Amino acid sequence: MKRLNYISKFARSLTKEEIENLGSISQANNSREGITGVLLSCSGIFFQILEGDDDRIDRLYEKILRDDRHNQILCLKSELNIAERRFPDWSMKVISLDENNDILIQPIKILLQTLAESQAILANYTQAGVLQAIEHGINPLTLKPHHSDKIILFSDVISFSSITEKLQVTEVVELLNQFFTICTRAIASRGGEVTKFIGDCVMAYFDGDRADDALQASLDILSELEILRSQAPANSPLRILYVGIGLSKGIVLEGNIGSQTKKEYTVIGDAVNVASRIEALTRQLNRFLVFSNPVRMGLSDRWKPVRLGDFHAKGREEIVEVYSVDDILTFQKSDFHKLKQEIKQHLELITL
Repeated sequence: MKRLNYISKFARSLTKEEIENLGSISQANNSREGITGVLLSCSGIFFQILEGDDDRIDRLYEKILRDDRHNQILCLKSELNIAERRFPDWSMKVISLDENNDILIQPIKILLQTLAESQAILANYTQAGVLQAIEHGINPLTLKPHHSDKIILFSDVISFSSITEKLQVTEVVELLNQFFTICTRAIASRGGEVTKFIGDCVMAYFDGDRADDALQASLDILSELEILRSQAPANSPLRILYVGIGLSKGIVLEGNIGSQTKKEYTVIGDAVNVASRIEALTRQLNRFLVFSNPVRMGLSDRWKPVRLGDFHAKGREEIVEVYSVDDILTFQKSDFHKLKQEIKQHLELITL
């Protein structure tokens, strides 16, 4: 048998009657499926223990993950091969701690609230793929590195050194936060995953068969940045927030990388290096977006790729075929040197 413990937040306000109804339905369904356990409710938080046949627990938990009454679900523990049930007489006992003012119950309430707060903090610092594994009861430390076909996205801020030299620290942080927010939202909405922020650089990846999504996410980023620049006050550093984006595709090693005390779930390989290198070519080619030939080959007919030439990427012997698309968002309004000069002049103007 299997025992699974999880915690979640109410996705919306639930009345006492709704919680009791949830318990009644669960008791009937669980009794039929041979599932036992307990459900605690406290200050907008659910804590539940489920035990029963492995497959039936998995199916029930998948249903819970899709339930619109739950939000920020975190699997705390998943135990396999359990010999005895802890709640053999409870098909699903529902206990509302909100109605219990016993002094001995107060520490349990505090514990559940602390767990929920910690989960929210964890979500902001943890990669989505790792969180997803935890939500499904998988210890991410047990995930084995494996080869996979990925599209890698690299994007960084143009003239960032000049920006950090001229602006106050708080202004630099605000600019980066705006950039990272736009990138994260655009990438996630198209099915990609941000794996890390490196200084002023965003690294993300998409599954290898999602070239259209990777390219559209890149255009979404450029579009959002254009809107941000146009709407920013005249003296705002956001007026000069321009970025380059590079896309490449290939087989990478995906998994836990790091030491015994510090790990990150990421991807490494030639495709990562190529994406980083061709992103740097955006300055030379006066394009905000460029991509490699393997990315081009994975695109659907809706796109009209434009070949920009063959280039020696820094630190790489093989020549890289580089492409872009004829979208107004991809064109730099002037050549890169003029753009750098415009950025420098704006910085000098707003820092006088």
